[in-house]
Order: sequence, then C-alpha cells, then structure tokens
Amino acid sequence: MSKPSIPQGTRDFDATVLRKRNYIFSAIKNVFEKYAFEPLETPAMENLDTLMGKYGEEGDRLIFKILNNGLSDPKNIDKAKIGFEKLLEGKSSNELTERALKYDLTIPFARYVAMNIGKLTFPYKRYQIQPVWRADRPQKGRYREFTQCDADIVGSHSLLIEVELANIYHEAFVQLGIKNYELKINSRKILSALAKLCGGADKMTDITVAIDKIDKIGIDKVKIELSERGLTQEQIDTVEKYLNISGSNDEKIAQAIALFGDSAEANRGLEEITNVVKKATDANITVDFSLARGLNYYTGIIFEAKAPAEVSIGSIGGGGRYDDLTSLFGVKESMPGVGISFGVDRIYDVMEELNLFPENIGKSVKAIFFNMGEQEANFSFGIMQQLRSKGIACELFYESAKISKQFSYAEKKNIEYAVIIGSKEIEQNYCQVKQLATGVQELVILDNLFDYLSTK
Repeated sequence: MSKPSIPQGTRDFDATVLRKRNYIFSAIKNVFEKYAFEPLETPAMENLDTLMGKYGEEGDRLIFKILNNGLSDPKNIDKAKIGFEKLLEGKSSNELTERALKYDLTIPFARYVAMNIGKLTFPYKRYQIQPVWRADRPQKGRYREFTQCDADIVGSHSLLIEVELANIYHEAFVQLGIKNYELKINSRKILSALAKLCGGADKMTDITVAIDKIDKIGIDKVKIELSERGLTQEQIDTVEKYLNISGSNDEKIAQAIALFGDSAEANRGLEEITNVVKKATDANITVDFSLARGLNYYTGIIFEAKAPAEVSIGSIGGGGRYDDLTSLFGVKESMPGVGISFGVDRIYDVMEELNLFPENIGKSVKAIFFNMGEQEANFSFGIMQQLRSKGIACELFYESAKISKQFSYAEKKNIEYAVIIGSKEIEQNYCQVKQLATGVQELVILDNLFDYLSTK
C-alpha cells in the first residue's frame, strides 16, 4: 500500500495556518465591506465553454478540465477515444470533457451577471473569497490550488472606481502590515496603441504575452520571443524603446506622450493613468508601462500589486477594467466592469517571511480544565459550560490521567491557563489557575473565574 499523499501544488492547512489565513481574509473582507461590496459565491466548476477563450492562449493551457462521467461505460469508449484524439490535437472535445475547475473568479462573476442581469441593481459591487485552480508548474509562491479575494464593480465607466480600488489595496495591505508594497499601474489602451505603432492591432496579443514575462525572463529574451512571434527588428526596437521608459511617474508619462505623439488611444490611456495617480494619493502607485497582465479581457486601467522588495514573492494582487467582458455571454447592453484580486497564498508567505502576524494569533483556547477524577470532571464540566456561554473558549481533558500528561497536552496546544479543581476546591468553592507561560499559579474563587480569565 502506497504512502498517503496529496496532489502536487496543493496543501493541507492545520489550525495554526488556518488562523493566520483567516486573519488575512478578515482584514480584506472588512475593507471590502467598508467600501459597500456585498458577498457572492459561484460553483467550483464551470462549463468548459464559459472559461475557454477568455484568458488568452497562455491562460487557456492552464485550465483544469474535468472528465465526463461514465467514460468507463462500453457505450462511451469510442466517443472517449475520439475525444482524446481531439485533445491531443489541441482541440476541445465534448465527448471527453464539458466542465472545468474555475481558473479565476472574474469570468464566473461575469457569467453570473449575464445570467442575473434583470435581478441585479447597478452599479453592482461584489466581493468573492474562494479557491481557484490552475494547471501550473508548482514553485515558491505558485500553487495549483489557491484562494483569491476579488472585488468587482459592474455598471459604471467612472474612473473613481479605479481610485477606490487603489485605496482598497492600500488600506488592506497597511492593515496587514505590508506597508512597503508597490501598486503598479498601466493601461491596455496604451498597449493597444503600441501594437498599432508596431504595425497593427493584430500585434496586440503577441506583444502583451511577451512583455508580460519581462520580470521573469528579462528584456533580451522578450525581444527574442517577439522576433519568434513575427515582429520585425524595427517593431522590436519600438517595443524596446517603450519598455526603457523610466524615471518618476510624471517623467514616465511625459516620455510616453513623446513616444506616441498624437495617438488618441494612447493619450486617453495616459490621461486615465494620470487621473488615478493624482486622486489615489495614499496608495503606493508606480506607473509601469511594462505591465501587461496577459489576459485578453482587460480594456483599460490595469493594476498589479507587488510584494516588498525584501521578499522574493512577486505579485500579490492584480486586476483592471474589462468594459466588454459580459458581452462574451450575450449581454447586448454596455456593461463596463472593473475588478481587483488579492493573492492570499502569496500574502500569507509575505507575512510569514516578514513576521507580520500578531503573536497571539495561534491561541484560541483560553483555559483547560484538568481531569482530577470522575466527580471532579463532572463538576468542572458545569463550570466550563458557564464560561463558554459567556464567550470564553475552554476545554476539559477528557480522560483521568497523570498531571504531567495533562500539562504536556496544554503546552503543545499553546493554551494559556490550566484550571485545577479537586475535591477540596469543590468543597471550598475555589480553583487553582496556573498561567502556563510563566508558571504563576493563583487561587481564584469560582464565582470570579470569568472575570479573572476575561481580564487577562
């Protein structure tokens, strides 16, 4: 029998880890709620045609497809063979798979809006905290199953939305102690203008997919990839000039204006960036024209939140505007949208590495009642239930055992206090309370036990 294991790129979470993750969820959720977003959940799986073609060629490759039920049925063998042959050719096959695990929360959200457009009040503001799956190569900070925290608004063209989302990033990161984050900003309108400067709008995907990798592979390899994608040397030189824009935010914008000249599309993108940077004054915004976010659905401002430079984690969030996303699902009327996402798993790694979690976050049980015998345990159980009814988390050691064993159990669980009630204590209506971290032990009248524990 093989040793138990879990799929590569997935993890189990014990109590200590979950408390830290819930601390992150709670901080982000509180900010979402403060900005009037309401919660939503969608299924773990979506129909395959809901997801395919929405993320670009790179993203489509990372979608986890789910095999249809009943493929082992002899009647379905031939269909399955045909479906598998189609998959080998890089095509989708309804005979083999019709569903997939969701790749992100944005496309399922757009699908939800399209299905419920007559019921929702617009602008519709929702947040969503759920796991997503990607068939990626596992590495530090990159998992096949991970949790996203998204906030999206649909139904408004106002740039104040982008300003609010930048502020949400700032408030959440500061609340979590990640003060030296960097929020990069660019516009797909500028990238579209770059494609046209390089010969036409059909170059957009080739250029964005390549430059989206610049942090990982460097500019020289980006130029090689652009060449392999069919760009001429002159076009590659234009992209390189664009990527070499540097300086302060104002200096970068001035250089971009000079590069694009009278391009109306580029100027609109630059005006939008300038507007957001000026209004979101609290956020640590950096204009970064190399930011591409290689997802096809973005149409305007795009964001990427980067971890502090002292940790090698990279992106801890991202998003942008997708003004025509719901049209993919047959919505005829204009339904502009903007959204951001927090990468909770990477945020967790950042906080661990920088030691940002509160010291007492791993403590959930305030007190343990030692088992001093059957009669004493029954008496202690009644006292314990009174404390629980008033909000004090506590437990009773179930079995009668040596005191040393009970102390060892309490210390391993990081419990703060041990409450000892023997026959003498029952007769005289008091208990002994020992603070396990310091070893200090005190006599406490039972009627005062709640006040004693709640003030410590």
